[in-house]
Amino acid sequence: MSYANILKRLRQRKGYTQEQVAKYLSRHSAKAFTLKAVSHWESGTRMPAVEQFLLLCELYDVADIQGTFRGAGYRKLSKLNELGRNRVEEYISLLSGDPLFSEAERENEHATVKPRLIRLYDVPVAAGAGVFLDSDSFEEIEADGTVPEGADFAVKVSGDSMTPRFADGQVIFIKEQETLETGEIGIFGLNGDAYVKKLGRGELLSLNARYAPIPIREYDSFHVFGKVVG
Repeated sequence: MSYANILKRLRQRKGYTQEQVAKYLSRHSAKAFTLKAVSHWESGTRMPAVEQFLLLCELYDVADIQGTFRGAGYRKLSKLNELGRNRVEEYISLLSGDPLFSEAERENEHATVKPRLIRLYDVPVAAGAGVFLDSDSFEEIEADGTVPEGADFAVKVSGDSMTPRFADGQVIFIKEQETLETGEIGIFGLNGDAYVKKLGRGELLSLNARYAPIPIREYDSFHVFGKVVG
């Protein structure tokens, strides 16, 4: 089992949401964290720094870090002194590079291509009125050939302000990025609400002419979640 899967399993066993974990880390670190960071760690796209990893172990009551993350066999190393443990690590490094002894090499002989999974958020983004997107309420769906290669996550459109291109209930795919060019369609956060809109000059635009532009004022809280790629 990968480190990412172990972190996810430990959190679920304790009954925490990703948002609760992020708040705990933010309280005990000099840096603030969002549930997106926790999601990245649990999906394996990124790894936590040492400080955050140790805080996670503390939160999840992990007493035996080696045994939890590297397997029960490593518990036996406690019977060896430091020289013995170092020698075991050397042997493992040598043997893992030999196909005759490497389990990974044997698995690769019969491995099948794993399906690509993408997050589909349960909370729809509004094409008419905004709803908050930043949530760990999502499911992982298998990405087939219709899903753009650059897509990082998916959402459902709610409303008809982006018709005829995007219909109410349609699943759209997003490439996560923090900036967009004028004229591009993306997912935007504005004062706590999330919209799928076309970026104008100081405003968010609908494709349906019945909807007025939404101004982006200097004092507004504005954030780009990503670009619509399919």
